[in-house]
Amino acid sequence: MVKPQPLREIAPSLWQIVRRFRHHIRQEWLLVGVAVFSLVAQVGLRLLEPWPLKFVFDWVIAAPPGDRATGFPWLDGLSANALLWVCAIALVVVTGLRSLAEYGSTVGFALVGNRVLTKVRDELFRHLQNLSLSFHNEARSGDLTLRVISDVGMLKDVVVTALLPMLGNALILVGMLALMLWLHLELTLLAFLTIPLFSFTTIRLSNRIREVSRKQRRQEGAMASTAAETMGAIKIVKTLSLEETFAQAFVGQSKKSLRDGVKAKRLEAQLERTVDLIIAIATALILGRGAHLVTHGAMTPGDLLVFLSYLKNAFKPVRDFAKYTGRLAKATAAGERILNLLDQTPAIVDAPHARPAPRLSGAIRFETVDFAYQADHPILRDIRFTANPGQQVAIVGLSGSGKSTLASLLLRLYEPNRGRILIDGRDIQDYTIDSLRAQISVVLQDSLLFAASVWDNIAYGNATASREEIVQAAQLANAHDFILNLPQGYDTTLGERGVTLSGGQRQRIAIARAAIRQSPILVLDEPTTGLDKENERTVIDALARLAQQRTTLIITHDLSLAATADQVLYLEQGEILEQGTHRELLARQGAYAALYRIQLEQGKRSQRDTQPIPYKSEGYHAAQR
Repeated sequence: MVKPQPLREIAPSLWQIVRRFRHHIRQEWLLVGVAVFSLVAQVGLRLLEPWPLKFVFDWVIAAPPGDRATGFPWLDGLSANALLWVCAIALVVVTGLRSLAEYGSTVGFALVGNRVLTKVRDELFRHLQNLSLSFHNEARSGDLTLRVISDVGMLKDVVVTALLPMLGNALILVGMLALMLWLHLELTLLAFLTIPLFSFTTIRLSNRIREVSRKQRRQEGAMASTAAETMGAIKIVKTLSLEETFAQAFVGQSKKSLRDGVKAKRLEAQLERTVDLIIAIATALILGRGAHLVTHGAMTPGDLLVFLSYLKNAFKPVRDFAKYTGRLAKATAAGERILNLLDQTPAIVDAPHARPAPRLSGAIRFETVDFAYQADHPILRDIRFTANPGQQVAIVGLSGSGKSTLASLLLRLYEPNRGRILIDGRDIQDYTIDSLRAQISVVLQDSLLFAASVWDNIAYGNATASREEIVQAAQLANAHDFILNLPQGYDTTLGERGVTLSGGQRQRIAIARAAIRQSPILVLDEPTTGLDKENERTVIDALARLAQQRTTLIITHDLSLAATADQVLYLEQGEILEQGTHRELLARQGAYAALYRIQLEQGKRSQRDTQPIPYKSEGYHAAQR
């Protein structure tokens, strides 16, 4: 069981949150100034509000006719009826101005909160996109989404809708306590007797609220992750009949979150009602002692009325403090999760000396490159090869040999542990990341399309492309004809991840997106895997046109596709085992030739039996045996 942290530990977290985002608040200085001015005016007017009632009770109701000494000569000459009307009008004016000031402060702080909230959310979303793939591979996407949407929303409670009103309430409390001391010292000290009881209650319950809130946020993060994971793989879930399994997992997490949410609300209600009881006790003590003082002439009825009004209004900030303490406890837990994300530093950043890359010709060179995701599990070892401008290099090998990792290093999605990668004779770390990636086009095995129009999905490759260039790219990718047959042609909005299209159609739009980039370097990562023969021929034809006059890295299991390359690299267990042209590697009768014979035989049997034969990952070793 985690021991509840003292309430005083919330303060450093709050200060850390405010300090982290104070530059956003400073940008709204004019609006903050108006809101603060309105808040101060509201405090002053609230202090004036009970005084017209004092005049009515002391100089209209209780004072004998002709014996009136209000301290204001211009009021002493008025009749009781006139004085009553002056006090009534003053009460309406003061209350109206106070309401107007309260409206200004409430709206002002709300506007500041929403603007700051938007900027914080934008900052967090940009930061998440800049974090390295290694972070995203370990993080749960649903939990990250919850932090961006829900946790940032709760930060508004911390920065504006709770913290700033608490400061205003503190001003009200200080002002009213000062006037209460001036009105009657004994009654003020009597009211102070309830402060230890209040402090003990708020500290104890607020700590419990904070711990429950932290637990609830963790449960909500787990729920979001389960939902995102299930929806992202809904086809697999349905295929394997896992609906009930994931539903039970989600329901279990939901019930835990419900229990924690109910517990937090119960504690908040207990805190507020306890404070109400303490206020009632204080009011009873003051009323009893004050009535005794009035009957003995030690104070006037109006003084007691003003004092009780101040007591009630002084305890309103105390009551609000109890309410805000619970909200602050919950919001601080969310704020800590946001700061935890913002404290994550991107593993891949521009070097201090990096400069935008000029137009590259596409000469690629790997020099003794080593890489490992974990220090004790090397993925690539001593990788050395050169690809000349316009040359096609096929990278082949068994699954897990490091082929895709090699392409990721070229794109600087990861950094080598040793060695260098050069383009046009310069280390790629000498270039800024954006300028480097802008000159590399990529077509993946499962090319992701977005829930946007076909126009937009192709234009994501080059934001400045014209519609004519988009059409030309689609024609090069053999996609133009089927796009025209879509319900709205190029204006058709695709489903999330392009699920409304077939695999071949998705791949051809991805090729069009790569083509419009007009980059000197092209990376093809298993571009034909999972396609039927007809779609495969169409895609290969499009890829052949796309690769013209580009330095192309083809990552593939299909050795018939590798046979067309100018150079073939055969990787095994992270090392280049063989290197040369397709014909040269066949002539060597090594691992590449053995794998090629296996694929050739599988192709013949498939055509003869019309049944696909599973690819054997241990093909080379089986052939050797």
